[in-house]
Amino acid sequence: MNVLAWAGSAIASGIRDVGRSAISVLEELGALTILSGRIFRSFIPPTLDGRETWRAFYKVGVKSYAIVVMTAMFTGAIMVIQAGQFVAKASATSFVGWAAGFAVLAEIGPVLIGLMFSGRVGANNTAELGTMVVTEQVDALRALAIEPMHYLVAPRVLAMVVMLFLLTALGDLFALLGGAITSELLLDVPMRVFIQQVVDANLVDEYLLGLVKGSVFGLSIAIVSCHFGLTVSGGAVGVGRAVNNAVVVAAIGIFVTDLAVGLTWNFL
Repeated sequence: MNVLAWAGSAIASGIRDVGRSAISVLEELGALTILSGRIFRSFIPPTLDGRETWRAFYKVGVKSYAIVVMTAMFTGAIMVIQAGQFVAKASATSFVGWAAGFAVLAEIGPVLIGLMFSGRVGANNTAELGTMVVTEQVDALRALAIEPMHYLVAPRVLAMVVMLFLLTALGDLFALLGGAITSELLLDVPMRVFIQQVVDANLVDEYLLGLVKGSVFGLSIAIVSCHFGLTVSGGAVGVGRAVNNAVVVAAIGIFVTDLAVGLTWNFL
């Protein structure tokens, strides 16, 4: 009987934990949905603060391009190295440009750039907003009749969407450059031949798909980071916890939206 009682208690405890987790996830999804609606509402009509918007563009985009370029070049190099084993075995060097270009433009490039963007920009945005909440600067804006959604959130969202789109476009080009250099150094495939293979493969659809994914990733990262930043509680410890949660949820959001965009693109 004691064993049965213990087993029943353990099962009941497990069910309660699953229920609490499910409720917590649904609450977060609901809060993210509400925040998304408020953000979209702030653009109708657009009432953004010009100075804060340009500041967000500079901080989000200009200060991120170096790390994005480096990430993209290593991504292209890794794709060529991975494809090179099979190319060498099959003596099919004419496919190395197509294989690397397809993987980088449609999938690997946007995802890795999005994850890097999330770790740098999303985490910083969460920490910045969270600190403003903890130090009551957000309340001070409301006391001055300044809507935080228009002054703080909307400019950041717009900057993340636009700049991740542009950074993805830039990163794809540097990823192909990194792949071309690697193919010449390791596979004895001249850069000119590699580039010609990419051009002949006609990967325009894959390139456009990657750009669409970049924009969607930017929107996902922006909403998640703003949500966790504005809901901080518990002082400095709460800010650290919010940053951690934002990075994790943003990474999950990138993979979920990647799947959704890919399925939608193929269906259309």
